Amino acid sequence: MTDELLVVRAQLGERGALAELVRAWHGPVWTYARRMLDAQRADDVAQEIWLAVVRGLPRLREPGRFAPWLFTIARRAVTDRLREEYGRAEASREGEPVMDDPAEAAVDRAGLVAALSGLPVVEREVLVLFYLEDLSVEDCAEICRVPPGTVKSRLSRARRLLRDRLAEEEPRL
Repeated sequence: MTDELLVVRAQLGERGALAELVRAWHGPVWTYARRMLDAQRADDVAQEIWLAVVRGLPRLREPGRFAPWLFTIARRAVTDRLREEYGRAEASREGEPVMDDPAEAAVDRAGLVAALSGLPVVEREVLVLFYLEDLSVEDCAEICRVPPGTVKSRLSRARRLLRDRLAEEEPRL
């Protein structure tokens, strides 16, 4: 069953359709949040995202645009969480690094994860949306609320920054 049909059925009050949407999209949403935050915060943010989806689904006018709409909500939730934490860190001047997750060091892809987490949020976001969530440049532009050309330039800069970071880490691996 297509997402569009599930959205329409969910908008009509069918709980099974909403459950199916959550089942289909929880993984990609959590993965997006996890790549922008650490695992514990990703769990919390994913719950916030689904709460916002349930509240906003009746107002979604284009059911066929569910994925970009969903990731727009996810982006907003992640951005709000980062903004809140940066504010607290500024106030206390002793905040923890945003992307520090000790369990991630045990993963084979630790170098890539570290390099990705070291990128500025704007560049990391477009990399995650475009390459890891497999969204189009146009969908990324809609989610980030920037023109497609800006997404392309951010992708180019992000690839360069990621390549440089990986090259720096290579001798240590």
